[in-house]
Amino acid sequence: MKEYLSSADDVLSAQGTDGESGLSEAAASERLAKHGPNKLKEEEKTPLWIRFFQQMADPMVIMLIVAAIISAATGMIKGEADWADVIIIMFVVVVNSVLGVAQEAKSEEALAALQEMSAAQSKVMRGGKLVHLPSSELVPGDVVLLEAGDAVPADCRVLESASMKIEEAALTGESVPVEKHAGGIELAAGADDVPLGDRKNMCYMGSTVVYGRGRAVVCGTGMDTEMGKIAGALSEAKEGLTPLQVKLAELSKILTILVIVICIVIFGVDIIRHGVDNVLTDPTALLDTFMVAVSLAVAAIPEGLVAVVTIVLSLGVTKMAKRQAIIRKLSAVETLGCTQIICSDKTGTLTQNKMTVVKHELASEENHFLAGMALCSDAKWDAEKGEAVGEPTECALVNDAGKAGMTNLVAEHPRVGEAPFDSGRKMMSVVVESLDGKYVQFTKGAPDVVLGLCTKVYEDGKVVPMTEERREQILAANKGMADEALRVLALADRIYDEVPDDCSAAALEHDLTFCGLSGMIDPVRPEVAPAIAEAHDAGIRVVMITGDHIDTAVAIAKQLGIVTDRSQAITGAEIDKMSDEELDARIADYGVYARVQPEHKTRIVEAWKKKDRVVAMTGDGVNDAPSIKRADIGVGMGITGTDVTKNVADMVLADDNFATIINACEEGRRIYDNIRKVIQFLLSANLAEVFSVFIATLIGFTIFQPVQLLWVNLVTDCFPALALGMEEAEGDVMKRKPRNAKDGVFAGHMGLDCIVQGLVITALVLASFFVGVYFDMGYINIADMIAGTADEEGVMMAFITLNMVEIFHCFNMRSRRASLFTMKRQNKWLWGASALALVLTVIVTQVPALALMFFGDVTLELRGVLWALLLAFLIIPINEAYKAIMRAVEKDQ
Repeated sequence: MKEYLSSADDVLSAQGTDGESGLSEAAASERLAKHGPNKLKEEEKTPLWIRFFQQMADPMVIMLIVAAIISAATGMIKGEADWADVIIIMFVVVVNSVLGVAQEAKSEEALAALQEMSAAQSKVMRGGKLVHLPSSELVPGDVVLLEAGDAVPADCRVLESASMKIEEAALTGESVPVEKHAGGIELAAGADDVPLGDRKNMCYMGSTVVYGRGRAVVCGTGMDTEMGKIAGALSEAKEGLTPLQVKLAELSKILTILVIVICIVIFGVDIIRHGVDNVLTDPTALLDTFMVAVSLAVAAIPEGLVAVVTIVLSLGVTKMAKRQAIIRKLSAVETLGCTQIICSDKTGTLTQNKMTVVKHELASEENHFLAGMALCSDAKWDAEKGEAVGEPTECALVNDAGKAGMTNLVAEHPRVGEAPFDSGRKMMSVVVESLDGKYVQFTKGAPDVVLGLCTKVYEDGKVVPMTEERREQILAANKGMADEALRVLALADRIYDEVPDDCSAAALEHDLTFCGLSGMIDPVRPEVAPAIAEAHDAGIRVVMITGDHIDTAVAIAKQLGIVTDRSQAITGAEIDKMSDEELDARIADYGVYARVQPEHKTRIVEAWKKKDRVVAMTGDGVNDAPSIKRADIGVGMGITGTDVTKNVADMVLADDNFATIINACEEGRRIYDNIRKVIQFLLSANLAEVFSVFIATLIGFTIFQPVQLLWVNLVTDCFPALALGMEEAEGDVMKRKPRNAKDGVFAGHMGLDCIVQGLVITALVLASFFVGVYFDMGYINIADMIAGTADEEGVMMAFITLNMVEIFHCFNMRSRRASLFTMKRQNKWLWGASALALVLTVIVTQVPALALMFFGDVTLELRGVLWALLLAFLIIPINEAYKAIMRAVEKDQ
């Protein structure tokens, strides 16, 4: 049943209730058991242990676990179980999972602090008595009483309205409260339904009564309300992978294939070199060959990458929280960095959701006009708050007078008579006492109606007859203000020597003197225009999606630089007439989408996504929630936002400040840049390890054991990599276009960088190894090295060089292209991490117990250490030369 198309009596009959006395307690209890509590269904929380294991579902983490199992199994088969590898790998896996779970929990706590209870108690008729009940106990058929300040507890059909106005911005996006009535609604010609915002005989859960009072019968509760339908639609919205998740998944696949290929090749080469018959008859040789393959697998996988990326994102989340952006999902941080489209709700996001007078067209003296508008209102000045309270439009008029210092008007000019507002007359009148002992009638209302009642007009402080020419001038002024999307009200007055005997509308509203026009609008937030300009500089397009009227939306959008003319705007009704294909083809033509329903918002987001755009959707109302969830990055408002919206958003703005989104985009770009630097830094090191082990294996000697490679990957590399993740943004990151979400991890010659730098490090490490062998033996003999009698000192020197080259190389990676020596700021974290890595390298090579475990019984002379350090340092001048070449190449491109 569509209650808004039926009469009030028919609705009461269908609900089986009485409009005066309501339901009996027995009937209410029966219905509560049938329909359940009046609550939205809450999403079940994932248990902590499941969350912990979900963090391990990453392919890179799975590869680590497999490597640990293989290492342990191989050791046990050989009877030389060495648990160091296994312990180190599992430690990294557990730390990564704990960090991810802890960060999600922290974000949820921050969100819980923002949530507020709404519509906790309701006034209900039960068995002919007025009772106060928890809103969760309401059932269909209950008759509720509503008055200004009440939150509407369920979806209701209005039975009685005394000038009741309801704020429905959270549900419809309409910034002006809607006046409700109890009559039926006729369908427009050719229409098959009535838009939500035009159902003036209904009131919905999530809206608020701002003026008047009323009585209504509950038609829907809990998930059967309009808000419940939206909440239900959220569960249908699919969540996609973020760009970084996609790239890391691709990287994992590449590394997996690389590891398998390398292992097969090395395994095959080693079998051929040892002889197939020998390997098959000697299980130890087979296991040795297998361990070489495992060494290469360990070398190829950047074990610290997953943990480092998680920690870098966590640090980014903490930094954003300090800037009022609460990130609910770690992956949302980097998604912000490649955002190309921001679909923003208007009311409360771009605007203040607070009607404000911005223009006057005066005939009378200004103070007289301001006082008249304020006195002909039911809003009141609140001295403690320093602003008016009441219905938003009337608050705007009282605040307008308050700005001029007139805050005590009600006491100075007591009201002695009134003709209340009604929608048929489109005006209201009051009679107040003047300071000179006379009485003044003020009439406020729709300009065309009020002007039609005026026979005189103020001019230069005097009252003169109204002429047709003057009337045309006033109407032209009214049209000019309306064209600016202002809501215009007119004021007229009439002077009495005594209180009128009859204060009815018919007796008061004639022969009036015109005082002026007042234009008001829900103004833009002052920080929004600069934020949108910055977004445009960064190649990010901002579009407005609103339930408000198209003229109002276009006016605001022009003011903010979102559109330049009316042709760039479209309404929800026009979208309905378009197929998905038509909308997809024309979506980029529009910057304003007005008078839209929730399903339109989701279609708009989908259309932009089909153009391969990374889409952010902002909003505060319940009607924004499905599209917020469907967008690549959903942004909710922490102060004015509804609980439903905050719960589905990827990011919540604690200060409801649109500019915070742009700050978050900047932070997202910095973090993604840093993650790419970390990936390049770690992969170039891992490639060097792979090349070194591969070349050594082909020649026939062992250069590194798995535990030595794990030490480099998890200890030496991780701390500098973390410090790289905290690097400040390079140059002006908000002056370049968003990166393409389809760009691979190795875009911008990063793959080439990794290979070149990996080969350079390989050359330095192998050079150090051969220098060590020379220092140990006084000559270099490949046969001795194959026999394993001439490589102990060489292995330790190669290990020191590999460790130190990573420490020096992390300074290179502060910028992928800029010279290290041109960077003005210092990264104090990088200096600290490098010092720590150096200390750890000294410990593992010089502390006897550790040195014995890692290298066997070998000591390295000072000259060996110095040569290892010198060779490692060469990575800086070599890389500076490479950067200079690449800058020249990329400049030409």
